[in-house]
Amino acid sequence: MTSTIVVNEVFGPTVQGEGPSSGQRCAFVRLGGCNLSCRWCDTPYTWDWKGVSDEGRAYDPRKELTRRTTDEVLESLLAMDVALVVISGGEPLQQQKRLIPLVRSLRDHGISVEIETNGTIVPTDELVGLGVRFNVSPKLAHSGEPESRRIKPNALKTLQKTPGVAFKFVCRSHHDLTEVAALQERLGLTPVWIMPEGKNQPDVTRHLGNIAGEVVQRGWNLSTRLHVLAWGDRRGV
Repeated sequence: MTSTIVVNEVFGPTVQGEGPSSGQRCAFVRLGGCNLSCRWCDTPYTWDWKGVSDEGRAYDPRKELTRRTTDEVLESLLAMDVALVVISGGEPLQQQKRLIPLVRSLRDHGISVEIETNGTIVPTDELVGLGVRFNVSPKLAHSGEPESRRIKPNALKTLQKTPGVAFKFVCRSHHDLTEVAALQERLGLTPVWIMPEGKNQPDVTRHLGNIAGEVVQRGWNLSTRLHVLAWGDRRGV
């Protein structure tokens, strides 16, 4: 059984840059479309059709997304000979039913799958049952989105029950960490990973320095953005 999915890019081999699997060799499937519009998003070309990033770089929205069969995507991924595939976006769970054949085939080949999600959409039992890991990144106030759009308690509580889940927050300052602590107390989210915001090495390093000590004191996990430190804001790595 196959289906079609809306894809921005398939690339690798590379490494997972964030969270519990940071540094692990992998391939990425970046899907199109998102239900949020975070002001600091590092992949606006997957959802923002104005055609110019915040840094002034132009892109052609008509060329960014293509509809591909899951068989085509699977063939590309298997050729990369990786043990891990990361499905990101955009927001992948907007296409979760159409992702089932791809995820099932990857698992049948013994490949681990991680899905990067903003935590606003409840995953289906079928997808959860395939043994994927959800890296959940709820958005904070500095995203520019109202809380009613970016925090969905039912979805977050459902994701909390999935095997191997990790909750990953983009932070810059003490204020952001206080916001994470309030969400954790309210919703019981665990384990927590904190990651510095930044699209370039200086910003990642500066924000990491701002938050690292307090993250350790609060008993959370700390992740950098390895891909940014290694390659900057280049696409396809």
